[in-house]
Amino acid sequence: MLSRSTPQTSKNISRTKTKHGTRQKPFKESVLQVAEAIANDYHIILEKNNKLGFVGSSIEMPTVYADGKTPQECFNAVQKALMVAAATMIECGKRPPEPFSAKKRTIQVNIRLNNEEKLLLSNTARRFGFKGLSDFIRMCALEHIIHSTG
Repeated sequence: MLSRSTPQTSKNISRTKTKHGTRQKPFKESVLQVAEAIANDYHIILEKNNKLGFVGSSIEMPTVYADGKTPQECFNAVQKALMVAAATMIECGKRPPEPFSAKKRTIQVNIRLNNEEKLLLSNTARRFGFKGLSDFIRMCALEHIIHSTG
Protein backbone atom coordinates (compact mmCIF):
# COMPACT_ATOMS: atom_id res chain seq x y z
CA MET A 1 0.00 0.00 0.00
CA LEU A 2 2.11 2.87 -1.25
CA SER A 3 1.92 6.39 -2.52
CA ARG A 4 4.14 7.58 -5.29
CA SER A 5 4.84 10.92 -3.68
CA THR A 6 5.33 9.75 -0.10
CA PRO A 7 6.84 6.25 0.09
CA GLN A 8 6.22 5.86 3.84
CA THR A 9 2.42 6.20 3.57
CA SER A 10 0.29 3.15 4.25
CA LYS A 11 -2.21 3.83 1.48
CA ASN A 12 -2.08 2.17 -1.91
CA ILE A 13 -2.47 5.35 -3.95
CA SER A 14 -0.68 7.25 -6.66
CA ARG A 15 -1.05 10.95 -7.37
CA THR A 16 -1.60 12.33 -10.85
CA LYS A 17 -1.48 16.08 -11.53
CA THR A 18 -4.33 17.44 -13.61
CA LYS A 19 -5.37 20.98 -14.55
CA HIS A 20 -7.85 20.84 -11.65
CA GLY A 21 -5.33 19.76 -9.01
CA THR A 22 -3.94 16.42 -7.89
CA ARG A 23 -5.96 13.25 -8.44
CA GLN A 24 -5.37 10.16 -6.35
CA LYS A 25 -5.81 6.67 -7.73
CA PRO A 26 -4.71 3.25 -6.47
CA PHE A 27 -1.93 1.27 -8.09
CA LYS A 28 -3.28 -1.91 -9.62
CA GLU A 29 -2.44 -4.93 -7.45
CA SER A 30 -0.84 -6.69 -10.43
CA VAL A 31 1.44 -3.67 -11.03
CA LEU A 32 2.44 -3.62 -7.36
CA GLN A 33 3.27 -7.33 -7.41
CA VAL A 34 5.52 -6.96 -10.46
CA ALA A 35 7.13 -3.82 -9.03
CA GLU A 36 7.76 -5.54 -5.69
CA ALA A 37 9.40 -8.52 -7.38
CA ILE A 38 11.66 -6.19 -9.34
CA ALA A 39 12.55 -4.01 -6.34
CA ASN A 40 13.32 -7.04 -4.15
CA ASP A 41 16.14 -8.01 -6.54
CA TYR A 42 17.79 -4.57 -6.52
CA HIS A 43 21.10 -4.13 -4.69
CA ILE A 44 20.58 -1.62 -1.86
CA ILE A 45 23.44 0.42 -0.43
CA LEU A 46 23.15 2.02 3.03
CA GLU A 47 25.32 4.80 4.43
CA LYS A 48 25.48 6.14 7.97
CA ASN A 49 24.24 9.73 8.22
CA ASN A 50 24.74 11.88 11.33
CA LYS A 51 21.42 13.70 10.97
CA LEU A 52 19.12 11.02 9.52
CA GLY A 53 20.58 7.79 10.90
CA PHE A 54 20.99 5.96 7.59
CA VAL A 55 20.43 6.89 3.95
CA GLY A 56 20.03 4.29 1.24
CA SER A 57 19.73 3.96 -2.52
CA SER A 58 20.26 1.25 -5.12
CA ILE A 59 22.72 0.65 -7.92
CA GLU A 60 19.88 0.14 -10.40
CA MET A 61 18.00 3.36 -9.49
CA PRO A 62 20.59 5.63 -7.84
CA THR A 63 18.24 8.65 -7.78
CA VAL A 64 15.72 6.86 -5.52
CA TYR A 65 16.66 7.52 -1.89
CA ALA A 66 15.13 6.89 1.52
CA ASP A 67 16.29 7.16 5.10
CA GLY A 68 15.71 5.51 8.45
CA LYS A 69 16.93 5.65 12.00
CA THR A 70 18.18 2.05 11.90
CA PRO A 71 19.72 0.06 9.04
CA GLN A 72 16.60 -2.16 8.85
CA GLU A 73 14.22 0.80 8.84
CA CYS A 74 16.27 2.44 6.09
CA PHE A 75 16.44 -0.78 4.07
CA ASN A 76 12.65 -1.20 4.28
CA ALA A 77 12.07 2.44 3.29
CA VAL A 78 14.41 2.11 0.29
CA GLN A 79 12.65 -1.08 -0.83
CA LYS A 80 9.27 0.67 -0.63
CA ALA A 81 10.58 3.70 -2.52
CA LEU A 82 12.03 1.43 -5.22
CA MET A 83 8.73 -0.43 -5.47
CA VAL A 84 6.83 2.84 -5.91
CA ALA A 85 9.33 4.02 -8.54
CA ALA A 86 9.07 0.72 -10.43
CA ALA A 87 5.24 0.74 -10.20
CA THR A 88 5.16 4.30 -11.51
CA MET A 89 7.39 3.36 -14.44
CA ILE A 90 5.22 0.34 -15.24
CA GLU A 91 2.03 2.44 -15.11
CA CYS A 92 3.64 4.96 -17.47
CA GLY A 93 4.50 2.22 -19.95
CA LYS A 94 8.22 2.28 -19.17
CA ARG A 95 10.38 -0.64 -18.18
CA PRO A 96 12.17 -0.45 -14.81
CA PRO A 97 15.89 -1.24 -14.94
CA GLU A 98 16.81 -4.90 -14.63
CA PRO A 99 18.59 -5.89 -11.44
CA PHE A 100 22.35 -6.00 -11.95
CA SER A 101 22.33 -9.60 -10.79
CA ALA A 102 20.06 -10.56 -13.72
CA LYS A 103 22.37 -9.17 -16.36
CA LYS A 104 24.70 -11.68 -17.94
CA ARG A 105 28.35 -10.73 -17.72
CA THR A 106 30.11 -11.45 -20.98
CA ILE A 107 33.07 -9.06 -20.92
CA GLN A 108 36.27 -9.79 -19.04
CA VAL A 109 38.63 -7.12 -17.73
CA ASN A 110 42.09 -7.92 -16.39
CA ILE A 111 43.94 -5.87 -13.78
CA ARG A 112 47.46 -6.19 -12.49
CA LEU A 113 48.14 -6.35 -8.75
CA ASN A 114 51.22 -6.90 -6.67
CA ASN A 115 51.24 -9.70 -4.06
CA GLU A 116 50.34 -7.42 -1.16
CA GLU A 117 47.41 -5.85 -3.02
CA LYS A 118 46.03 -9.24 -4.02
CA LEU A 119 46.34 -10.58 -0.48
CA LEU A 120 44.66 -7.48 1.01
CA LEU A 121 41.80 -7.56 -1.51
CA SER A 122 41.28 -11.32 -1.24
CA ASN A 123 41.17 -11.27 2.57
CA THR A 124 38.80 -8.30 2.58
CA ALA A 125 36.53 -9.95 -0.01
CA ARG A 126 36.28 -13.10 2.12
CA ARG A 127 35.67 -11.07 5.28
CA PHE A 128 32.69 -9.36 3.56
CA GLY A 129 31.32 -12.69 2.35
CA PHE A 130 32.23 -12.50 -1.33
CA LYS A 131 32.91 -15.80 -3.07
CA GLY A 132 35.45 -14.34 -5.43
CA LEU A 133 37.77 -11.39 -5.80
CA SER A 134 36.18 -10.21 -9.05
CA ASP A 135 32.72 -9.81 -7.47
CA PHE A 136 34.26 -7.79 -4.62
CA ILE A 137 36.23 -5.50 -6.94
CA ARG A 138 33.22 -4.98 -9.24
CA MET A 139 30.90 -4.12 -6.31
CA CYS A 140 33.42 -1.73 -4.73
CA ALA A 141 33.97 0.04 -8.05
CA LEU A 142 30.23 0.36 -8.75
CA GLU A 143 29.52 1.67 -5.23
CA HIS A 144 32.33 4.21 -5.61
CA ILE A 145 30.91 5.42 -8.93
CA ILE A 146 27.39 5.77 -7.52
CA HIS A 147 28.53 7.70 -4.45
CA SER A 148 30.88 9.99 -6.37
CA THR A 149 28.27 10.89 -9.01
CA GLY A 150 25.20 11.05 -6.75
